Amino acid sequence: MGLSTIILAAGQGTRMRSDLPKVLQLLAGRPLLGHVIDCAAALSADDVCVVYGHGGEIVKNAFPSDALRWALQAEQHGTGHAVQQAMPETPDDNRVLVLFGDVPLLTPATCRRLVDETPASDVAVLSVDMEDPTGYGRIIRDGGNVSRIVEEKDASPEEKAVVEINTGVLVCPADKLKHWLDNLGNDNAQGEYYLTDVIAMAVSDGITVHGIKADNWTEVMGINDKKQLAEAERALQARLVDELMTQGVGFADPARVDIRGELKCGKDVFIDVNAVFEGNVELGDGTTIESNNLVRDSKLGPGTLVHSNCHIEGATTGNNCEIGPFARLRPGAELADDVKIGNFVEVKKSTIADGSKVNHLTYIGDATIGTGVNVGAGTITCNYDGANKFQTTIGDGAFIGSGVELVAPVKVGAGSTVGAGSTISKDVPEDQLVLERARQKAVPGWQRPKKKGS
Repeated sequence: MGLSTIILAAGQGTRMRSDLPKVLQLLAGRPLLGHVIDCAAALSADDVCVVYGHGGEIVKNAFPSDALRWALQAEQHGTGHAVQQAMPETPDDNRVLVLFGDVPLLTPATCRRLVDETPASDVAVLSVDMEDPTGYGRIIRDGGNVSRIVEEKDASPEEKAVVEINTGVLVCPADKLKHWLDNLGNDNAQGEYYLTDVIAMAVSDGITVHGIKADNWTEVMGINDKKQLAEAERALQARLVDELMTQGVGFADPARVDIRGELKCGKDVFIDVNAVFEGNVELGDGTTIESNNLVRDSKLGPGTLVHSNCHIEGATTGNNCEIGPFARLRPGAELADDVKIGNFVEVKKSTIADGSKVNHLTYIGDATIGTGVNVGAGTITCNYDGANKFQTTIGDGAFIGSGVELVAPVKVGAGSTVGAGSTISKDVPEDQLVLERARQKAVPGWQRPKKKGS
């Protein structure tokens, strides 16, 4: 029997007070809906349908995948009505798992347990125990199985004392669900068609309804406003960091790290406070990330040390590199082994070979630097003429003095030395000392200008 996953994502989310649809609000750098889609994908469902409404094409365009089916809920008339929009193309012989686009912390393991522990012909709801269940629908059991779900406003004092609440997530045979949805009524204060009413219909038809409990409340919490979004962010970050610590990664303070993507770490990695990782980041064995660093879509080789306050994006390093403090590696920066990038250095779309040093206050762009090169402070590769970019090549063992301007396209031969303060616009032969400076002169009798009236 196949599995159809229906994700409800049509709500406006007015409490977000944002022009962005609620399901596109970011959690750990990804839209809420993206987390739910990932969960569905991990279940290997053969049919994943997203019910969308508010935001329309904006929501669809955010997830351009052929693996998704989309169903429009043009007018929002409740959760039952939303699921109904997805049912015409849902195979009758599948089971349906209903998820919510604003419940992003639900894990594939919990969903798998909900599906696997429920007989194919039965229905199951996902529940959770809450210390304070006020405002939530209560799970009422009879002989261990769910007999009904009662809303807070309709609950008796005894029912209000129940701490097990309904999360809305359920699994159900598709053919039965279609039948029950077709018979839903909207005789309620909101005039809406509630998916929860299906439970009473199932019980009335003699179908067993199971209640499967989630491990904790944070996993099933819904996101309705920015405060809840922030709470979910911290809960997710705690989960991600805990997983890494289990793998042996060291953190100075687990609460002061943000992972907005995928972070893979080798052995003996240490991460200091206020580090932010975005996109796909890989840290090799023995890598150290000091405080206040942002690393995005980069791969840092074993033994690399990143000092404080660096910005690294789209870069790769070899073994035992040292970066910063206050350095910036831009996309296309490729460092080989034992490369030193010092403070206030920017590297863009350049390769730097083994053992070379770019120590401070320097810009390296569109360049190829050989092995054992020393680039002095204040050096600039002048790679842009206002219209096009040009390459600078520095050969093995070259020494570039401080305050040098290398006007591309230009090549500095292996073993050459460029004197401090030079502007180099012609190729430099190998093993040569090259200087280009204006003659220093003094101006006799010159006086410094004075302010008027002084």
